Amino acid sequence: MQKFRKKPVVVEAIQYPCEHPALRKCECHKDSRLACSACGKEYIETLEGMMIVRPGDWIIKGVQGEFYPCRPDIFEQTYEPVE
Repeated sequence: MQKFRKKPVVVEAIQYPCEHPALRKCECHKDSRLACSACGKEYIETLEGMMIVRPGDWIIKGVQGEFYPCRPDIFEQTYEPVE
């Protein structure tokens, strides 16, 4: 299998809990199609669908302007601060 290196790219990110325009409040009691089982959680509609955001997750703005959550351990392994 061929190997590839991830292109270096600078992203914007903020750690949850926070105020962010991409966050939506779960309303699973109103719509049984939503995936979570506990009302009051927050989620982000991503290119791949609804993703629950948990305390400590990072909300990242992707290269196409999309937003998605990232677990803190994965964020730490993948990203470093830019001066």
